[in-house]
Amino acid sequence: MAATALPPLPPQFKSIQHHLRTAQELDKREPVVAYYCRLYAMQTGMKIDSKTPECRKFLSKLMDQLEAMKKQFGDNEAITQEIVGSAHVENYALKMFLYADNEDRAGQFHKNMIKSFYTASLLIDVLTVFGELSEENIQHRKYARWKAAYIHNCLKNGETPQPGPIGMEGEGFADVEREEAGPSSLNSGATQPTSSSTYEANNIPTSNYTGIHIPPGAHAPANTPAEVPHNTGVTSNTIQPAPQNIPLVDPSLYSAQSAGEVRLTPEDFARAQKYCKYAGSALQYEDVSTAVQNLQKALKLLITGRE
Repeated sequence: MAATALPPLPPQFKSIQHHLRTAQELDKREPVVAYYCRLYAMQTGMKIDSKTPECRKFLSKLMDQLEAMKKQFGDNEAITQEIVGSAHVENYALKMFLYADNEDRAGQFHKNMIKSFYTASLLIDVLTVFGELSEENIQHRKYARWKAAYIHNCLKNGETPQPGPIGMEGEGFADVEREEAGPSSLNSGATQPTSSSTYEANNIPTSNYTGIHIPPGAHAPANTPAEVPHNTGVTSNTIQPAPQNIPLVDPSLYSAQSAGEVRLTPEDFARAQKYCKYAGSALQYEDVSTAVQNLQKALKLLITGRE
């Protein structure tokens, strides 16, 4: 963990406070993801205000943290190679999302599940440091934020949430930050406890999610990324390894032949490498289905020159 303490967060940077808090929470458990959370905050902060003295001072200290982390983890491919880092962050975000989705569909509603939904949405924000988001990730981000708001408000009002995707308009969330976030201590350098669930009041989608495509919760990995805090009074059953639906290997790949001489471009090689990196990262989370799908994509591209 970078030792440099941050100064107080300027009001202009309120929109990145939760990404920085998430970085603090992940410093020990997932330093690579924590690094990219800070990089996202740095890039976003530069776009917001890089000229006023307080903002420049804050960004300078944040840059020091990033440099210290890069030096500490300089031999980690996920830090030195963006394609590996992108796969790592995306798979961790998906792990968060699937854990929360699994709990939601099972009717296990608790603060830790809400936090995981919202944190997943923040990590999908972070993926923008690598380029534009896929349509699937845009959907996941909207759904995760909407679910976090909807379930939070249901529990707050003593109502029982409906599990899974449902046809319901987005919930208002104006007072959640005030109730849940608590005092900010981003400048302390200390890791925030996972019980300090924080959510964003803005950008709660108002779309109807009846037909949205969300991966089934049965694909959630065995190990949850956010343990239930000891002091919240929340109880949760131990998550058992869930059976995984392994996709069938495309039989055409066994007999696939290139039509004439296949000329692979540098972009083709980069895409094939990306799929292989995604597969390797998925295996770190025991996600066999995603690994198989990406390996098949890489193999088809290399054999046929087409995706």
